[in-house]
Amino acid sequence: MKFNTKTIHGGQEHDPAYGSVMPPIYQTSTYAQSTPGGHKGYEYSRTHNPTRNALENSFASIENGKYGLAFGSGLAAIDAVIKLLQPGDEVISTNDLYGGSYRLFTKIYEDFGIKFHFIGMENAHRIEDYINDNTKLIWVETPTNPMMNIIDIVVASKISKKHNVLLAVDNTFATPYLQQPLNLGADIVMHSATKYLGGHSDVVMGALVVKDEKLAERLYFIQNASGAVCGPQDSFLVLRGIKTLHIRMQRHCENGRAVAEYLNSHPKIEKVYWPGFENHPNHNIAKSQMNDFGGMVSFTAKSNNYEEAIKIVEKLKVFTLAESLGGVESLAGHPASMTHASIPKEEREKTGVVDSLIRLSVGIEDEEDLINDLKQAIG
Repeated sequence: MKFNTKTIHGGQEHDPAYGSVMPPIYQTSTYAQSTPGGHKGYEYSRTHNPTRNALENSFASIENGKYGLAFGSGLAAIDAVIKLLQPGDEVISTNDLYGGSYRLFTKIYEDFGIKFHFIGMENAHRIEDYINDNTKLIWVETPTNPMMNIIDIVVASKISKKHNVLLAVDNTFATPYLQQPLNLGADIVMHSATKYLGGHSDVVMGALVVKDEKLAERLYFIQNASGAVCGPQDSFLVLRGIKTLHIRMQRHCENGRAVAEYLNSHPKIEKVYWPGFENHPNHNIAKSQMNDFGGMVSFTAKSNNYEEAIKIVEKLKVFTLAESLGGVESLAGHPASMTHASIPKEEREKTGVVDSLIRLSVGIEDEEDLINDLKQAIG
């Protein structure tokens, strides 16, 4: 099955009860048993739910994995991965990552004795310099949020396998339409399914996909034991969203390119961060591991100050000033005061997340309307 077909049919079966083409929403917490332990595969919906199972099968299919897991949020999915570790274990993470991930790592898990090294991974070979006997996990985000840095998954995978370390990749920005980290050697793929997989800004959810059976068993145990699962209604919405992922991503990529090129030619714009530019660091790696360059674009104005950035985002009309990304509508954010506010200013600015940075999630509206909106907002 090719990818476009997988989004619609991958891992799916018609409902056995009545042949329903779409998976029904099994809005139930529990299931009847004929005798203790005598049931039809489902006993309690924290552990299993038919709607969630259909979604998890879809997750596995589109990422070319064998096992999919759905969680109540992207952070709940990340939390499950870190629960694979023990006190004293160490994690090597990219230093340019989503603020919520950074907060979870530093404000929760450091208190439980897990040590995190935040490093620049533009040269993925540097990862090996930080590996020691306690290293158990490499955490990669590519493209990174919000600086759009590209990390070589193949190199990271070779290092992880050499040292028997797990490699997890946050694939939220790229989606499996653009890159499939398991194919490139990753052990775990994570998504904030809230974003492109759901695609309509109407659900909060996280996903993990793996190939290894033992790793899947450990994660399923954590999922059930910790209980951070999503409900059947949310599962239905994300499964419906996935069915149009391929056509939405095509338009996101087309509009993202048009917006990036417009901003790059604007006299008032200082810098545009988008991996499709030939002068973007690791552009060639992006070309090799991605099928296109996505709909996320970040930029700074030449005035390079906080007040000017706020003025721009407040003037936007088609772009909505809001948290999140990946919906059909275009969104604009100010990372320093929104998505990355939990990262200390000095740490943010080391990676380029300055007060003047604006991040765009370019939607699937008409390209001309988006560019005209940016034109009037920037002035």
